[in-house]
Amino acid sequence: MTAADGRRVAREQLPFWIGFNRVPGIGVVGVRRLIDAFGDLRTAWEAPVSQLAAVGIQGKRLDALVRIRRQLDVTKELARTEAAGVALLTVEDPAYPRRLLEIQGAPPVLFVKGELRAEDDGAVAIVGTRHPTGYGRAVAERLAGDLARSGVTVVSGFARGIDSHAHKAALDAGGRTIAVFASGLDVVYPPENRALADRVVKQGALISEHPLGVRPEATNFPARNRIVSGLARATLVIEAGEKSGALLTARFAGDQGRDVMAVPGPITSPRSTGTNRLIQDGARLILSADDVLAELGWNAVPLPPAQLGLGTLLPTTDIEAAVLEKLAEEPLAVDDLSRALGRSAQEIATALTMLELKGRIRQVAGLNYATQR
Repeated sequence: MTAADGRRVAREQLPFWIGFNRVPGIGVVGVRRLIDAFGDLRTAWEAPVSQLAAVGIQGKRLDALVRIRRQLDVTKELARTEAAGVALLTVEDPAYPRRLLEIQGAPPVLFVKGELRAEDDGAVAIVGTRHPTGYGRAVAERLAGDLARSGVTVVSGFARGIDSHAHKAALDAGGRTIAVFASGLDVVYPPENRALADRVVKQGALISEHPLGVRPEATNFPARNRIVSGLARATLVIEAGEKSGALLTARFAGDQGRDVMAVPGPITSPRSTGTNRLIQDGARLILSADDVLAELGWNAVPLPPAQLGLGTLLPTTDIEAAVLEKLAEEPLAVDDLSRALGRSAQEIATALTMLELKGRIRQVAGLNYATQR
C-alpha cells in the first residue's frame, strides 16, 4: 500500500489500535482523546480503570474495554491480521482515504487487502438492488465499465446484484474498484464472490472496518454503507426498491455533502421506485457515464491501452509491422517514417494510430514516436 509523505503510526502502536477498535463507541474522537491524555494508545490500553474513567471512557464503553483487553491478545491479533495479507490503516496514517476521513463516524481503523491509491480520491460509488432486472444489470455494467475506462475508481458494497455487476464491469474494463465488506476480510460474503474478491485485490482493494473473523451480521450492513458513500465523490444508484439499502447509501451521501445520482427506470417496475423517487427529490438524473463526468466537472481520461489489456496485441498489417520495426531502432516522426518506408504520410499516420491504441508505441518529444518500453 502506497502512503503519502507524512507521519505513520509506529508499528509497536498498531496492536493497541486494533484493541480500541474493538470497543463499541470509542470512535475517532475517543481515540484522539485517549492519545491526547496518555500520549499513545499503548499507555491508554494499559492505564488503570480510574484514569480511563477520568478522560471520559465510562459506563458500557469502559465495561467493554475492560472485558476486551482481558480477553484479547492484541499482539497476536496483529500478527494474525498480517499473516492473512491484510494491512492496517489508521486515521493517523497519511494513506488513510482523505474523503472518508472527512465524514462523521469515520472508522478509526481500516483493514485493507490490496492497494489504495491517491487516484481513488475521485471514486464514484455505484449501488443498487440485490435482485436487478436485465435492464438494471446492463446499465450497471455499462456505466461502471465506461467510468473505469475513463480512469474513475468504482466503489461498491460487494453485495449480490448491482454491486457485484459494478465491480466486475470495472475489472473487465481494466480499471480499479474498491469493495467494502460488512464482515472481516477473511469472511467473503456472499460466498459465491470468492473469485471476484481475488480479482479486486489485484486491481484495487478490499476494505473493512471489522477485524478478521467478524461475520456479516445484519447490523453491519447499514454501517458499511456509510463507508461506501464516504469513500466516493458521488453515489450513483441503479435500481432500488422503496426499502432498498442502496437508498440508505444515497442518504448517507447526501448527509456527507456528496453528490447523489440515479438512473431512471420504468414507472411500472418496483425495482425502480426508489431511484425514480430520488430523482424526484433532486438527485441528478444519469443516462450515461458522460453525464456522471459532466456533473462532477471532470473530463474523461481514458486508461492507457496497455492497462486495458491491449498491450500485447500484435500488428495486423504489413505497414504496422514495418513501422514497429523501424521505431525499434530510434524515435521517428511521420515524415521520417514516410520517407524511410516509401509510404504516404496518411498511411503512416493510420498505422501509428493503430499501434498506439494497441499499446505498442508512444508519442515522445517533438512529435516523434517510439516503441513502448
